[in-house]
Amino acid sequence: MSGRLPALRCTDAAAFGRVAVLMGGDTSERAVSLDSGRNVLAALRSRGVDADGVDGVPALLDALQAGRFQRVFNILHGGVGENGVLQGLLQALGVPFTGSGVLGSALTMDKIRTKQVWLSEGLPTPRYERLPKGADLRAAADRLGYPVFVKPSGEGSSVGVFRVLSEADLVPAIDFAAAYDGELLMEQMVRGDELTVGILGGIALPSIRIVPAGEWYDYHAKYIADDTQYLCPGLEGDDEADIRDLALRAFHAAACSGWGRVDVMRDRERGLQLIEINTAPGMTGHSLVPKAAAQLGCDYAELCWRVLEQTL
Repeated sequence: MSGRLPALRCTDAAAFGRVAVLMGGDTSERAVSLDSGRNVLAALRSRGVDADGVDGVPALLDALQAGRFQRVFNILHGGVGENGVLQGLLQALGVPFTGSGVLGSALTMDKIRTKQVWLSEGLPTPRYERLPKGADLRAAADRLGYPVFVKPSGEGSSVGVFRVLSEADLVPAIDFAAAYDGELLMEQMVRGDELTVGILGGIALPSIRIVPAGEWYDYHAKYIADDTQYLCPGLEGDDEADIRDLALRAFHAAACSGWGRVDVMRDRERGLQLIEINTAPGMTGHSLVPKAAAQLGCDYAELCWRVLEQTL
């Protein structure tokens, strides 16, 4: 397994033209996206790239119609930033952009359909129940068996995720489901190590094992707490090779490209289990892809450059 990234394909910042760093928007992940976007913008500028931040898709469309940008670094988390809408718009306008295309973005924004693809390819993922509006959460939990997670099928950053250890814990999830318009996923809880693998240009980066101070890796542990441990590489020897291979297979099976992050759990009995794919991963000070890239000698600014050069 190589411990190095290939040489840069481009060394001239002028080759990118003027770059829009798309961030913010109006999704539940706005705050995280703004943090990521500010960091990416500063990193690109530090390497001489002519880049400006743009908040949300309507502002981006106005700027593109005015001819202000030649390409887009998409760091708009969730919603239209990751569900294929933005990607279809940019493809129609002939504007290069970072990350996956329409199919990979739309598919992986839907956790249920992603799992269906993985299962069709024989890839391991926890048992689940699809919960349309009005579904009986208690009956679904009885079929799966406790403990379970309940989460929106189309949100990220642990938004609206409920850890349900017993029937008594279902009440908050039931209340959330009653007010939520979208589809929910109920998934068997995996007891074991929480891991993630960044993907960069067809290469699986070293895995990261996440060890939160609390009982699980929730929004607070991801973006606020400073006591979460990140062990990289997360596994050793053949186990590390296996998780990187699985992550690449899962990424490609879901029609993803460019860069992203594959979240994996290692069950004590069933081994590696795929959880989800993020096609516009966080780039904050707590984010995981930069930590993994650093293990291969790639600092934050170089990582942003490598993501952007995939648009050439």
